[in-house]
Amino acid sequence: MADLENEVEVPRFFLCPISLEIMKDPVTLSTGITYDRDTIENWLFSRKNNVCPVTKQVVADIEPTPNHTLRRLIQSWCTLNASSGVERFPTPRPPISKTEIIKLLKDLNSPNHQMKSLTRLKSIVLESEKNKRLMESVGAADYLSTIISTVNSDEALYILYHIKLPPTGLKTLGKTEGFVDALTRIMQRASSYEARAYAVMLLKSMFEVAEPMQVTSLNVNFFMQLVNILVDQISVKATKATLKLLISVCPWGRNRTKAVEAGVVRVLIDALLDCSEKRVTELISMVLVQVCQAADGRVELLKHGGGLAVVSGMVFGVSPVVSERAVRILYSVAMFSGSGRVLQEMIELGVVEKLVLVF
Repeated sequence: MADLENEVEVPRFFLCPISLEIMKDPVTLSTGITYDRDTIENWLFSRKNNVCPVTKQVVADIEPTPNHTLRRLIQSWCTLNASSGVERFPTPRPPISKTEIIKLLKDLNSPNHQMKSLTRLKSIVLESEKNKRLMESVGAADYLSTIISTVNSDEALYILYHIKLPPTGLKTLGKTEGFVDALTRIMQRASSYEARAYAVMLLKSMFEVAEPMQVTSLNVNFFMQLVNILVDQISVKATKATLKLLISVCPWGRNRTKAVEAGVVRVLIDALLDCSEKRVTELISMVLVQVCQAADGRVELLKHGGGLAVVSGMVFGVSPVVSERAVRILYSVAMFSGSGRVLQEMIELGVVEKLVLVF
């Protein structure tokens, strides 16, 4: 481009205000400024800006208008200057529009078109950040949430997760009647590990921004399915999402007790026995801190043959965060569940010496 500018004077209005290169697909924002499509979409969607770079005004409509007149003018100029080494670019393929997305979403209501529409929507959502925002803006989440319980739930869930809804959208989704139960059923019955993973990852995002009433209304089966995902070790990503979800919901209402009833303590202790990833250990330790604040959580820890030994071993060797949490767990056990047998086991494990060294 530098050599080209030395030989041929490029009209200034052919250049994108951001990249300062010739625009191949000029589009005009609602602010009236024209940019190259790839550059401005990167600015708006990948970098998550919501203002026009030139005017600093908020962009009201995220779908820019193609400037066909300017594009044809630039193409003609390229042709006229071909002898100087200017290469004419092809006419760009029309981008996905809101109208096309809305039609595909409406087709989801037709059994004959549902799978075809889902396949197309799946390719659209993976294509660009702009497409994700377009799908969000036309209410794709509402359409997709209605078919989560159908035979094509896996595809709908995949798309819904990849839209990456903002907090407001996640809150709305969480309030949709029966939606959490539908995701719980997917965690329980889905034949593919991928669908179960997407279900728990979407739930994790939803409950990070959920209202307290939603969090306190969770049932034991919800926690049982989270425990099953931990047992099945679907993927590290799914395991982390499950642990983060437990951390989000356990402090509310009777959720600690529900998690304990679902068998979370035994599963977490077993997981620590062969866990080699520091971040996973840190997350497990946080869940254990929370459930051991409840009496039945401490009971389950002590019922596990290696419960105290595993927690004692966490005091040193992993990270300061894990050490601090292990101390909190041991303190809870000693203060509130410290029978003679328990205290004797703690002495035999060298817990007292470890605590002295920590403090």
